[in-house]
Amino acid sequence: MALEIEHKFLVKNNSYRQLADVSHRIYQGYLCREPERTVRVRVKDQRAFLTVKGRNHGASREEFEYEISMEDAEKMLLMCLPPVLEKTRYIVPYKGKIWEVDEFYGSRAGLVTAEIELKSEEEEYDIPDFVGEDVTGDPRYYNSNL
Repeated sequence: MALEIEHKFLVKNNSYRQLADVSHRIYQGYLCREPERTVRVRVKDQRAFLTVKGRNHGASREEFEYEISMEDAEKMLLMCLPPVLEKTRYIVPYKGKIWEVDEFYGSRAGLVTAEIELKSEEEEYDIPDFVGEDVTGDPRYYNSNL
């Protein structure tokens, strides 16, 4: 079993762009969005993944991710519940940690979130200047609900 522990925040300015090492274009859709489980199809640049996530328990949840063929991903995206999300993900190193900042497009244009994945719930980290309100655990900001 894989365990994902992450904290999510709203972003208050675009200074993350200057700090980013790299960015990725992402398209993702959901085959299932139930609270007990989500099943996601993601195309990240030229690679594709199928991800199954369990129910959130605070900042933690089970996560299983598998690489799939681009052809399969494209077909599965057509089966997904609307909308299919489009975003650019910026990878931002900051004081020994990696932040992932997502700029959304389409019906979610203007929304920018930042996430940090942790090894434990108690792990400490510094907050960069671009990070605003903590929305960890707020279902309005789960990608599956966007």
